[in-house]
Amino acid sequence: MKRIQKKYDGVFKTKVVFEAIRGENSLGEIATQYGVHPNQIAHWRKKALNELPLILSRKGERNQEEKAGLIDELYRQIGQLKVELDWLKKKSQGCG
Repeated sequence: MKRIQKKYDGVFKTKVVFEAIRGENSLGEIATQYGVHPNQIAHWRKKALNELPLILSRKGERNQEEKAGLIDELYRQIGQLKVELDWLKKKSQGCG
């Protein structure tokens, strides 16, 4: 007889992991409460704690990428305006 592997959604895992990280109850108590094996909870907790610094640092990287894109766009606009200004100066010298 085949064993059917249970699949848990992210919201459920997050709820269980937060409770495990809080440490108010033992893994056994949390496992009984949610119907999940204690080893699975320990695995989820370990994975969450290992990946949390990466998740938080990615936000900073994204902000830096957005700032770099904005700076590039602003430099492009400055260059365009400088070319237009030089053209206008050149044309205005011929008129006056």
